[in-house]
Amino acid sequence: MQKIIVMETTTQIELANILNESLNKSMSYQDYRMLMDELVKTQSTTGLDQSVAMVAYTLLNEQRMKRWDKTIKVSEEAQNKIAAFKGDVTWLVLTESWCGDAAHVIPVINKVAEFNENITLKLVLRDDNDALMQHFLTNGGKSIPKLIMLDNASQKVLNTFGPRPAAATQLVKDYLAEHGTITEEFKEILQGWYNKDKGQHTIGDLITLLERS
Repeated sequence: MQKIIVMETTTQIELANILNESLNKSMSYQDYRMLMDELVKTQSTTGLDQSVAMVAYTLLNEQRMKRWDKTIKVSEEAQNKIAAFKGDVTWLVLTESWCGDAAHVIPVINKVAEFNENITLKLVLRDDNDALMQHFLTNGGKSIPKLIMLDNASQKVLNTFGPRPAAATQLVKDYLAEHGTITEEFKEILQGWYNKDKGQHTIGDLITLLERS
Protein backbone atom coordinates (compact mmCIF):
# COMPACT_ATOMS: atom_id res chain seq x y z
CA MET A 1 0.00 0.00 0.00
CA GLN A 2 2.81 2.36 0.83
CA LYS A 3 4.40 1.80 -2.58
CA ILE A 4 1.17 2.73 -4.34
CA ILE A 5 0.97 6.01 -2.40
CA VAL A 6 4.58 6.86 -3.30
CA MET A 7 3.96 6.12 -6.98
CA GLU A 8 0.89 8.33 -7.06
CA THR A 9 2.75 11.16 -5.36
CA THR A 10 5.66 10.83 -7.77
CA THR A 11 3.30 10.94 -10.74
CA GLN A 12 1.56 14.03 -9.40
CA ILE A 13 4.89 15.81 -8.87
CA GLU A 14 6.05 14.80 -12.35
CA LEU A 15 2.86 16.15 -13.94
CA ALA A 16 3.10 19.40 -11.96
CA ASN A 17 6.64 19.91 -13.24
CA ILE A 18 5.59 19.17 -16.81
CA LEU A 19 2.66 21.58 -16.55
CA ASN A 20 4.88 24.34 -15.20
CA GLU A 21 7.40 23.79 -17.97
CA SER A 22 4.70 23.97 -20.63
CA LEU A 23 3.10 27.04 -19.07
CA ASN A 24 6.47 28.78 -19.17
CA LYS A 25 6.62 28.10 -22.92
CA SER A 26 2.98 28.95 -23.60
CA MET A 27 1.62 31.78 -25.72
CA SER A 28 -1.53 33.88 -25.69
CA TYR A 29 -4.19 33.49 -28.35
CA GLN A 30 -3.02 36.75 -29.92
CA ASP A 31 0.55 35.42 -30.11
CA TYR A 32 -0.73 32.19 -31.65
CA ARG A 33 -2.62 34.13 -34.31
CA MET A 34 0.54 36.12 -35.04
CA LEU A 35 2.40 32.82 -35.38
CA MET A 36 -0.21 31.60 -37.86
CA ASP A 37 0.20 34.79 -39.89
CA GLU A 38 3.96 34.33 -39.97
CA LEU A 39 3.62 30.70 -41.06
CA VAL A 40 1.44 31.78 -43.97
CA LYS A 41 3.98 34.40 -45.03
CA THR A 42 6.87 31.94 -44.88
CA GLN A 43 4.90 29.02 -46.38
CA SER A 44 5.67 26.81 -43.39
CA THR A 45 3.95 24.94 -40.56
CA THR A 46 4.37 23.96 -36.94
CA GLY A 47 5.11 20.40 -35.86
CA LEU A 48 7.53 17.64 -36.74
CA ASP A 49 5.94 16.95 -40.14
CA GLN A 50 7.07 19.73 -42.45
CA SER A 51 5.55 18.23 -45.58
CA VAL A 52 3.85 20.18 -48.37
CA ALA A 53 0.51 18.78 -47.23
CA MET A 54 0.92 20.11 -43.69
CA VAL A 55 1.91 23.54 -45.02
CA ALA A 56 -1.24 23.54 -47.15
CA TYR A 57 -3.38 22.64 -44.11
CA THR A 58 -1.82 25.52 -42.17
CA LEU A 59 -2.67 27.98 -44.95
CA LEU A 60 -6.26 26.73 -45.01
CA ASN A 61 -6.57 26.83 -41.22
CA GLU A 62 -5.40 30.44 -41.07
CA GLN A 63 -8.33 31.34 -43.32
CA ARG A 64 -10.72 29.33 -41.16
CA MET A 65 -9.53 30.94 -37.93
CA LYS A 66 -9.74 34.42 -39.41
CA ARG A 67 -13.33 33.75 -40.45
CA TRP A 68 -14.33 32.33 -37.06
CA ASP A 69 -12.68 35.21 -35.18
CA LYS A 70 -15.04 37.54 -37.00
CA THR A 71 -18.25 35.51 -37.08
CA ILE A 72 -18.61 33.45 -33.86
CA LYS A 73 -21.71 34.49 -31.94
CA VAL A 74 -22.26 33.82 -28.23
CA SER A 75 -25.84 34.22 -27.06
CA GLU A 76 -26.70 36.45 -24.11
CA GLU A 77 -27.78 33.36 -22.17
CA ALA A 78 -24.44 31.69 -22.83
CA GLN A 79 -22.55 34.87 -21.92
CA ASN A 80 -24.34 35.00 -18.56
CA LYS A 81 -23.49 31.37 -17.80
CA ILE A 82 -19.83 31.95 -18.68
CA ALA A 83 -19.70 35.11 -16.56
CA ALA A 84 -21.20 33.22 -13.61
CA PHE A 85 -18.09 31.05 -13.25
CA LYS A 86 -16.31 32.15 -10.06
CA GLY A 87 -13.14 30.08 -10.25
CA ASP A 88 -9.67 31.26 -11.23
CA VAL A 89 -8.34 29.00 -13.95
CA THR A 90 -6.02 28.65 -16.89
CA TRP A 91 -7.10 26.85 -20.03
CA LEU A 92 -3.89 25.33 -21.39
CA VAL A 93 -4.50 24.09 -24.93
CA LEU A 94 -2.31 21.73 -26.96
CA THR A 95 -2.51 22.48 -30.68
CA GLU A 96 -0.69 22.63 -34.03
CA SER A 97 -1.23 24.96 -36.96
CA TRP A 98 -2.06 22.14 -39.39
CA CYS A 99 -4.89 20.66 -37.28
CA GLY A 100 -8.32 21.16 -38.85
CA ASP A 101 -10.25 20.53 -35.63
CA ALA A 102 -8.07 23.10 -33.84
CA ALA A 103 -8.81 25.73 -36.49
CA HIS A 104 -12.54 25.34 -35.87
CA VAL A 105 -12.45 24.87 -32.08
CA ILE A 106 -9.75 27.18 -30.71
CA PRO A 107 -11.33 30.47 -31.90
CA VAL A 108 -14.45 29.38 -30.00
CA ILE A 109 -12.41 28.58 -26.89
CA ASN A 110 -10.89 32.05 -27.11
CA LYS A 111 -14.28 33.71 -27.54
CA VAL A 112 -15.67 31.95 -24.46
CA ALA A 113 -12.61 32.86 -22.37
CA GLU A 114 -13.07 36.52 -23.29
CA PHE A 115 -16.38 36.61 -21.40
CA ASN A 116 -14.79 35.81 -18.02
CA GLU A 117 -11.65 37.53 -16.72
CA ASN A 118 -11.05 34.56 -14.40
CA ILE A 119 -10.22 32.36 -17.41
CA THR A 120 -6.71 32.72 -18.82
CA LEU A 121 -6.15 31.08 -22.19
CA LYS A 122 -2.68 29.77 -23.04
CA LEU A 123 -1.58 27.64 -25.98
CA VAL A 124 1.35 25.30 -26.56
CA LEU A 125 2.43 23.25 -29.55
CA ARG A 126 1.87 19.52 -29.21
CA ASP A 127 5.12 18.32 -30.77
CA ASP A 128 7.16 20.70 -28.59
CA ASN A 129 5.39 19.44 -25.45
CA ASP A 130 5.25 15.68 -25.88
CA ALA A 131 5.62 14.97 -22.16
CA LEU A 132 2.47 16.98 -21.52
CA MET A 133 0.62 15.37 -24.41
CA GLN A 134 1.43 11.90 -23.07
CA HIS A 135 -0.53 12.70 -19.92
CA PHE A 136 -3.63 13.76 -21.84
CA LEU A 137 -4.08 11.23 -24.63
CA THR A 138 -7.51 10.52 -26.10
CA ASN A 139 -8.12 6.80 -26.54
CA GLY A 140 -4.36 6.35 -26.62
CA GLY A 141 -3.81 8.97 -29.34
CA LYS A 142 -2.28 12.44 -29.40
CA SER A 143 -5.52 14.06 -30.52
CA ILE A 144 -5.69 17.84 -30.57
CA PRO A 145 -6.85 20.38 -29.68
CA LYS A 146 -6.77 19.30 -26.04
CA LEU A 147 -7.81 21.78 -23.36
CA ILE A 148 -6.45 21.22 -19.84
CA MET A 149 -8.29 23.21 -17.19
CA LEU A 150 -5.97 24.19 -14.32
CA ASP A 151 -6.87 25.76 -11.00
CA ASN A 152 -4.49 28.72 -10.70
CA ALA A 153 -4.19 28.48 -6.91
CA SER A 154 -3.43 24.77 -6.61
CA GLN A 155 -2.25 24.08 -10.19
CA LYS A 156 -4.41 20.96 -10.08
CA VAL A 157 -6.11 19.68 -13.22
CA LEU A 158 -9.86 20.26 -12.82
CA ASN A 159 -11.07 18.91 -16.13
CA THR A 160 -10.27 18.51 -19.83
CA PHE A 161 -12.00 19.13 -23.14
CA GLY A 162 -11.27 17.99 -26.66
CA PRO A 163 -10.33 17.27 -29.27
CA ARG A 164 -13.86 17.92 -30.53
CA PRO A 165 -17.24 18.90 -29.09
CA ALA A 166 -19.24 15.84 -28.01
CA ALA A 167 -21.61 16.02 -30.99
CA ALA A 168 -18.73 15.95 -33.48
CA THR A 169 -17.08 13.13 -31.54
CA GLN A 170 -20.27 11.10 -31.88
CA LEU A 171 -20.31 11.85 -35.60
CA VAL A 172 -16.80 10.40 -35.88
CA LYS A 173 -17.71 7.32 -33.82
CA ASP A 174 -20.79 6.61 -35.91
CA TYR A 175 -18.84 6.89 -39.15
CA LEU A 176 -16.07 4.62 -37.87
CA ALA A 177 -18.62 2.05 -36.75
CA GLU A 178 -20.11 1.94 -40.22
CA HIS A 179 -17.01 2.35 -42.41
CA GLY A 180 -14.11 1.26 -40.20
CA THR A 181 -11.85 4.17 -41.15
CA ILE A 182 -11.86 7.94 -41.61
CA THR A 183 -11.96 8.80 -45.29
CA GLU A 184 -11.39 12.04 -47.20
CA GLU A 185 -15.12 12.09 -47.84
CA PHE A 186 -15.81 12.06 -44.11
CA LYS A 187 -13.31 14.87 -43.51
CA GLU A 188 -15.42 16.99 -45.84
CA ILE A 189 -18.55 15.95 -43.94
CA LEU A 190 -16.93 16.96 -40.64
CA GLN A 191 -15.85 20.33 -42.02
CA GLY A 192 -19.41 20.89 -43.20
CA TRP A 193 -20.68 20.06 -39.73
CA TYR A 194 -18.36 22.66 -38.16
CA ASN A 195 -19.44 25.28 -40.69
CA LYS A 196 -23.11 24.64 -40.02
CA ASP A 197 -22.74 24.44 -36.23
CA LYS A 198 -20.85 27.77 -36.02
CA GLY A 199 -19.22 26.84 -32.72
CA GLN A 200 -22.45 26.43 -30.76
CA HIS A 201 -21.83 22.86 -29.55
CA THR A 202 -18.31 23.83 -28.48
CA ILE A 203 -19.72 26.77 -26.52
CA GLY A 204 -22.23 24.48 -24.82
CA ASP A 205 -19.58 21.90 -23.92
CA LEU A 206 -17.29 24.57 -22.48
CA ILE A 207 -20.11 25.97 -20.35
CA THR A 208 -20.71 22.44 -19.02
CA LEU A 209 -16.98 22.21 -18.27
CA LEU A 210 -17.18 25.39 -16.20
CA GLU A 211 -20.34 24.34 -14.38
CA ARG A 212 -18.82 21.00 -13.38
CA SER A 213 -15.53 22.45 -12.13
